[in-house]
Amino acid sequence: MKNYALGLDYGTNSMRAVVVEISSGREIIEIVENYPSGRDGIITDPKNPHLARQNPADYTLCLERVGRKLARAIRKKSIQPENIIGIGVDTTGSTPISVDENLVPLCFKKEFRTNKNAMAWLWKDHTSSDEAEEITNLARKMRPQYLLKIGGVYSSEWFFSKILHLLRTDKKVFEASASFVELADFIPAMLTGCRMTSDIFRSICAAGHKAMYNEQWGGLPDEEFLVALDPAFKMLRSKLYEKAYPAGTRAGGLSKYWADKLGLAVGTAVSVGAFDAHMGAVGAGITENVLVKIMGTSTCDIMIFPKDKNLPDIPGLCGIVPDSVVPGFIGLEAGQSAVGDIFYWFLKTFLPEKRKDIYSYYTRLARNIRPGTSGLLALDWHNGNRTILVDQKLTGLILGFTLNTRPEEVYRALIEATGFGARTIIERLEEYGVKVESIVTCGGLPDRNPLLMQIYADITGKELKVSASKQTCAVGAAIFGAIAAGKEKSGFENVQEAQKKICRFKPVVYKPVQANHSIYNQIYPIYRKLHDIFGTPSYTENLYGIMKDLLKIRSSTIK
Repeated sequence: MKNYALGLDYGTNSMRAVVVEISSGREIIEIVENYPSGRDGIITDPKNPHLARQNPADYTLCLERVGRKLARAIRKKSIQPENIIGIGVDTTGSTPISVDENLVPLCFKKEFRTNKNAMAWLWKDHTSSDEAEEITNLARKMRPQYLLKIGGVYSSEWFFSKILHLLRTDKKVFEASASFVELADFIPAMLTGCRMTSDIFRSICAAGHKAMYNEQWGGLPDEEFLVALDPAFKMLRSKLYEKAYPAGTRAGGLSKYWADKLGLAVGTAVSVGAFDAHMGAVGAGITENVLVKIMGTSTCDIMIFPKDKNLPDIPGLCGIVPDSVVPGFIGLEAGQSAVGDIFYWFLKTFLPEKRKDIYSYYTRLARNIRPGTSGLLALDWHNGNRTILVDQKLTGLILGFTLNTRPEEVYRALIEATGFGARTIIERLEEYGVKVESIVTCGGLPDRNPLLMQIYADITGKELKVSASKQTCAVGAAIFGAIAAGKEKSGFENVQEAQKKICRFKPVVYKPVQANHSIYNQIYPIYRKLHDIFGTPSYTENLYGIMKDLLKIRSSTIK
């Protein structure tokens, strides 16, 4: 009998379920359910544009809806429930939930039902920016080692800044919380019928990348540090956890309640969870020396590095965490705060043309522009810089305008800016000994914008592949579900063996055009000069030559 694995992907606006046939890697069932609460699943506040919450009831409701469709689908395909051997879960993060001692979200209780602070704090909630700065400043004074693994700056998107902001703004919810649980930990606990916060298998991915967890200093930040943040944090560490585990570890067996809801067998292995980008990298086929680039409104760059090799701390990286992506390897996370969002902003704000798809229209026009001929250069910081400057207060820039500048030239310059930003991340990785031989892309942009892909290949000088799956996060989760089931059922000794069976690439490969790469090699140093002048406090060179250098390149490329 063929065996299968189920991947559950809890995204920002919806959840997806994918069933993968283990022997062939085929995705035989795909189900998508949108979250019903708020706007596109996000609960906001008109008085505070930085607030973004979710209703945990959406997570269970969508899973029940998925279950009904899944049960029908597996019956239709004559799959026996016991042949779906494992379940993996990925989610957004950091998305912490306040829960009681029985793992019930506080917003399920009558007292807190309409209280946004008792809901899940979605990853993109930025209400905690002051607290994040406070954590960063204290760590620099007391525990600088905490910052070495997260790029030097703690983020408002991360776990402790959100909990600290909750304490400062709603002490009643804080004090009523028996624990604070990442969504990536909550879903596997729910599936396995876990009823005590102390029994939750916590994810090393969530703990290491968002909660400053590292075994070098005994796990989570110590109590002295936490109390220095706020005396009310005195008992916080005891409410959390001592140990975190990699995905692929069995968190437990599927409970009867959820087995009935999903049409699966009681006791089906459930893996420890992880974040979507990290499991997406696995689903896209990440291996050593390959950078996986998840490309959408922003980008997330993931790499792995062997644990048995020496890796120095890399300034500016979002996370350097052992076992967070593939067990046995150090997981490296970087990314850009805005990519697709920049193109959307430009085309929708300045070019409200009456066309069905202005993206395709301006992409066709921009395709005919050769590198360097517009004389334009941009900085891709419209939503700040995530890597390597780690500064959300930086903003975008475009220079080189003349009275002949056309909209499609600006559009191409913005694409090139994000490509230069991608190259900056690659150079930082390679500067510290992490070799990037090729790039695998996934997400929404690679399929929709071939021009962008070719520009990235030309700028970076690297070959770009595209994952064959549109659901790489769910596929990665399914891989870990299979690993959690054990070798006897899955046939896999480790993640790498599973990837060889399951991960696929599209036939299209974007290779650098040497003539274009040579021109971008002339422009990139100018980008880096702008990058360092506006992004670092110690840069002293003036800007006098920049416009003239761009004009020289323009003159040399126009024939």
